[in-house]
Order: sequence, then structure tokens, then C-alpha cells
Amino acid sequence: MRLRLHLENWTQSLHPIQRIPATIIACCVVATALVGCTTVPTAGPTASQVMDQAAREPRHFDFVEIDSAVVSALASQSKADLRNRIESDGKPPSPTIGVGDTVAVSIWQASNGQVFAVQPGPGQGGGSVIIPDQVVGADGAITVPYAGRVPVAGHTPLQVQQAIEQRLTEQVIQPQVIVTITKAVSNSATVFGEEATAARVPLSPAGDRLLDVIAAAGGSKLPFYNTSIRLTRNGQTATIPITALVSDPQQDIFAWPGDIITLVQSPEKFSVFGATSNNTQVPFDAERLDLAQAIAKAGGLQDLRADPEGVFLLRFESSAVVRALGVPELANAPGEKSPVLYHLNLRQIDGYFLAERFAVANNDLLYVANARMTELQKFFTLVGTITGPVIAGAVVTTGH
Repeated sequence: MRLRLHLENWTQSLHPIQRIPATIIACCVVATALVGCTTVPTAGPTASQVMDQAAREPRHFDFVEIDSAVVSALASQSKADLRNRIESDGKPPSPTIGVGDTVAVSIWQASNGQVFAVQPGPGQGGGSVIIPDQVVGADGAITVPYAGRVPVAGHTPLQVQQAIEQRLTEQVIQPQVIVTITKAVSNSATVFGEEATAARVPLSPAGDRLLDVIAAAGGSKLPFYNTSIRLTRNGQTATIPITALVSDPQQDIFAWPGDIITLVQSPEKFSVFGATSNNTQVPFDAERLDLAQAIAKAGGLQDLRADPEGVFLLRFESSAVVRALGVPELANAPGEKSPVLYHLNLRQIDGYFLAERFAVANNDLLYVANARMTELQKFFTLVGTITGPVIAGAVVTTGH
């Protein structure tokens, strides 16, 4: 209003010949001033506008200032917890023989000339016989001469050999039996995936962890920091970066019979918007990425645009993380996660140390706000773009 009154007084003081073009100029300036604040191009809200939105009710996101307490709270939360996402995460029970396994049976007897034609043992009249390998049938049994059909599925080799010895007692003098699993199908895990050797890996009685099974299958040729393990067990599926298994040995749980371990390429990345040199999606290309490194990968803050006080990071956090941060749980995002907006002030030197401790997560969104002076410069540029041609025309018209 004051601008309009000043312009009206100015036009009234001009010579009548100059009044018409001057009035046109004044109208252009007033019109530009009225719409300039809402039409000036911008990459996003300023830092003050973000703060205003964070204080509005009802809340659509939680606003968290990054400080040492927040960094410590985030570091204490496991980003990838395989143990809590898979029901059976302990050591599997002792392996037993299953349908489809291949079993070998060796029988010793105290003296020769009995039911088995055997090779004599040294210094003894008896000897041994080896029954050809047999695949455990659908009925869960194998055939042993003079012992008949012997159930083996669900039993340990020791239990099976005791059962065979008991059946042969009446035909063989002091029979001794050894049962060996030569090919374990039921007690094995399957490994396959991109750039990985597909294999069925037998599990040892001592227990094998996920990394042991992957190594036994030949490992993966994918970049280490871009590889994730997808474990399927008893109808449950969970995915975890392979780096998490290496950095936290507790996540490297025991493999169970029937596990399907898939190695997938899943490069971690974050998105950048606002007053940085590059507005794009940026891959981590590293095992760990902190906020300082993420800003550097984005080309840093632009000197002529960026507001160092307006560095924001948007992330969807789990319920456990939200509780650790001490903010309300909104849970209005996919997967029952809460949107959290982290704020970092890089005008303070402490902010740079915090940025080196704050870990960036996969699919984070980094936004750097424009400085308020940048918006003012854009406004004056817009004013000059609109009024410049009018002023030039007025000068030509008046002959000045």
C-alpha cells in the first residue's frame, strides 16, 4: 500500500507528457510487488518456512535437531536386525536323515561263512560287507539284506545303525554296523543369486553360519558394499546388507536345513534437492556414508544460494528409532514407519563434526534450503525483467 501511494505521488509530480509512461511503469512495479512473493521460482521452502510447517498442528512429520544425543541414539539402534525378523535364529537341532538323502551301510560280522559273503578281517574269521548306497525313499526307509525295510527318516545315523544291528542279531554273530550319509539333501541350504555360484550346500553337525554357507558355495562376485542377503526360512523372508553381517557378527545367524539364501545386488543411494551443485540420486559406493560425505558427493553447498542453517534430511524411521529419539510416533508412512525430518545447522562449526558422525541411510532425502537473500535477489531480477522493456519504451517515447 505504501509503495502504491509513493508511486502515485511520484507520477503526479511529473510533467504531463511524462505522466503517462511513468504511470505505466508504476503499475508494472506494483503488480510485480503484489505477485512477486508467490511467483518467484524456487527449489523448495526456506529454512524458516520449514520450521513453520514443523510447528503446525496436526503434525505430518517429526522435527529433530541433530545433536550429540540424537547421533548416539541413532547409533545404538540396529539398522538391520536379522535375528528379530526370523523366528528360528539359534543353532539348528542335530541333523537327521531325511527323504532324498543317500545313505551307505557297512556291516561287520564276527566269523565268516554266515549270511554275508565278506572279506575276512586281519587275524579274524569274520569280515565286512558294504551295501551299495541307497536313496531314502518316499516312505522314509532303506532296504538292508536280512533286515528288511528299515525306517531311517527322522533318525540319526547312530539310531539307524542300532536298529539294523538289532534286526541282524538272529542271523549274524555280533553284527557291527556303520551308517553314513554320503549325500545330504534334507540337511542342506541353497545359495544362488546374481553373479553367484548356485549350489546346494550340506550343513555340518557343528552348525554353519550364513557367511560360512555362502563361502562354501563360492561366494559372490558383486561389489561387497552393493550386496544384500535375502534369507527365506519357513515362509519368512528378510533382507540384510552383507556388510551388516560382517560388522555385527550377531547378525550372522546359523543356517537351517531348507534355507534359501539369495545374493542380490542392491546399491544403496540417497536423493539430493535444493541449493547444492547436483540435484540427483547419488549412490553410496561405500560401506558407510555419513552426512558430511553425502553433502560432498552432492557437490557441496552453493555459495550464492545455500543457507548453511537450512540443511535437512528426511527419513522414515521404525517405531524403535522414534521411541529412542523421544518424539511422537506418527506411523503414517508405508510399512508403519514415521517420517522424521532431521535439521543440521552448518553455520556452527559443531555442525560439521556432527555431520561426520551422522550416518546416512538408504533412500534418504537430503534438502538444502535457499538463503533468504537469494529469494530477494530473484525478486529484483523479476522486477527488472518486467519493467526494463517498459522503461526503455518510455524513454524513447519522451525523447529522453
